[in-house]
Amino acid sequence: MLGSRILPMAAGVCLVISACGGQGSPATSAEASAGPPVRTTYPLTIDNCGIKQTFTKAPERVLLLNGTSVGEVESFILLGLEKTVLANGQTYGVSDEPSMIAKIAALPKGGLTMNKNFDVPAEQVLALKPDLVVSTWSGGFDSAQGFATREQLAELGSRSIVNPVNCAYGKPGATQQEKDAYAAAGVQSSLSFLTLLGQIFDVQHKAADVVASLRSRIDEVQTKVDGAEAKKIVIMYPGMSMMNDNGLPAVMTGGIYDDVIEAAGGVNAFAGLGSDSTRTINAEQLAAAEVDVLVIGAFTPQDKPEADAQDLFEKFPQWKASQTKTSAIVADGVYLGPLNAWAVEKIAKAAHPDKF
Repeated sequence: MLGSRILPMAAGVCLVISACGGQGSPATSAEASAGPPVRTTYPLTIDNCGIKQTFTKAPERVLLLNGTSVGEVESFILLGLEKTVLANGQTYGVSDEPSMIAKIAALPKGGLTMNKNFDVPAEQVLALKPDLVVSTWSGGFDSAQGFATREQLAELGSRSIVNPVNCAYGKPGATQQEKDAYAAAGVQSSLSFLTLLGQIFDVQHKAADVVASLRSRIDEVQTKVDGAEAKKIVIMYPGMSMMNDNGLPAVMTGGIYDDVIEAAGGVNAFAGLGSDSTRTINAEQLAAAEVDVLVIGAFTPQDKPEADAQDLFEKFPQWKASQTKTSAIVADGVYLGPLNAWAVEKIAKAAHPDKF
């Protein structure tokens, strides 16, 4: 679920993709302590979206729900937790880190199929008897959509977690803190989930190393572009035109998208628009926008981002990006997930080629 969030399609086809810039996420015990990481002591109890979960050992049979996200499965892979995955429901087939495609494809699928709401139906989840079920959003445990609830899983002896920054997403009665964290989702939210997994699976040193490496890459980019004029950047996903009432490519603004753009030395050309802008933006708004850099997002292997960029250059010749043919191609690196550093690097090199 997938910085904007690519919502499950039944809910609007776009979730984590605000899927989601700020750096907020609900505090968990995984983030509470300072200093070097220590070994996890079991039993471990965490508060996840207001529901306490106790782990007596590191999970060994994990089911990853779809949620139109790849952020969670990619986090498992970067932490070397592939052998714990019983069944994975997350996949795009495109990635800013090309090796991810094969690694995700190699994970067991457990015979999972999706229901009309684009996630694993309750009966399949319960039949597999996982010891942990992971959802990118609280709605992944909504019985009204045909999904297994966290209470049903608890009765089965299964633990469940939601990516903490998305607690408010799909949760009736979300707290103000959860709502604020959801609204402020950013790159730090992606890294915080790695830290949480590190604690749950007792791979805290690995998680700390991965987080430090990713932070270092983003910091290096920010150092290079520091002081440079911020370029006006738009992120567009032609393959998600179903998200726009006018049939236009989905324009991503707010949340993690703005955070990634800022880290790359830019400002979102549509910064400040409301959360419904992806759905409502029209051709007149696109034509009037100041765009120095066009970032094209690939959503599926069938997308043709190079051709899409050229098509948009021709449709909006007034953009500075169209006149200079300045573009970058990204995939999952602008979403909530561990690959933000890849997208930051790609966008920064297009926006500030003289700095690289």
